[in-house]
Amino acid sequence: MLGYPFVESISSALPLCDEFIVNVGDSEDDTLNMVKQMQSPKIRIIQSQWNERMTTKGYVYGQQKSIAHFNCSGDWALYLEGDEVLHEDDLPRVRASMEKYLSNGRVEALVFDYIHLYGDHLTYVSSPAWYRKEVRVIRNTVRAYSPDGLYFVVLTSNKRGRYPYAAPSGARIYHYGYVRKQEQMTEKVRRVGKYWGSSPDPKDYSKIDPYILREFRGSHPSVMQEWLARNVTSVFKADPDYKLTLRDKKHRLAMRIEGLLGIDTTHKHFRLVT
Repeated sequence: MLGYPFVESISSALPLCDEFIVNVGDSEDDTLNMVKQMQSPKIRIIQSQWNERMTTKGYVYGQQKSIAHFNCSGDWALYLEGDEVLHEDDLPRVRASMEKYLSNGRVEALVFDYIHLYGDHLTYVSSPAWYRKEVRVIRNTVRAYSPDGLYFVVLTSNKRGRYPYAAPSGARIYHYGYVRKQEQMTEKVRRVGKYWGSSPDPKDYSKIDPYILREFRGSHPSVMQEWLARNVTSVFKADPDYKLTLRDKKHRLAMRIEGLLGIDTTHKHFRLVT
């Protein structure tokens, strides 16, 4: 219904995992059956009830993410959102990083580089407004929870938390949330808004600063080929008459500073261990 390539997302990670926990809430579509039809012995399904009264800053997503996380039993826990996909070429790098840092207790997590596809399969976004790196693997022996679906917080006491100490995984996450069909994105925005206590405007892909768009010349994960063929039916074009917002201008300035100083100004939910 909302266009998430969640079957492809799960499939991309299965070769890497000993077990894959799928937390499925109540839905109006065929989500549960689609997961069951994957028929992988590695998949373990948990059915949970969302707290529909939790409408503050998307915290319900953190609750649901934690339910799945707390059922993981391996040395490391890999987390993927329903529109995030691993490339098969990167799986050996992820496994090698897990093995490399397993005995190094200082490394609590692994960081992935992000490719945010936008509008179609030939375009991606590069901007300080879009996180370029994020933790998607965390050690199962640290006290961690998720204040929202995006990141992890490690508890250092019952009152204090911090972002995890992380090392590079050497791998990429392909983010396809902004490639789904326009009507699916509009419906997704409408439904998600209530969990953030807001009523966002419908999403129009064309309303974006063309300065932050780049041509994607790499290969997509093999599991995404059929999904892309079904969902990408035209070439994306940004609105040439789009009027820059104050936020757009701020990020343009940040990108110029990045180019001059060779730094990354994006906010990071981790502390890099080198």
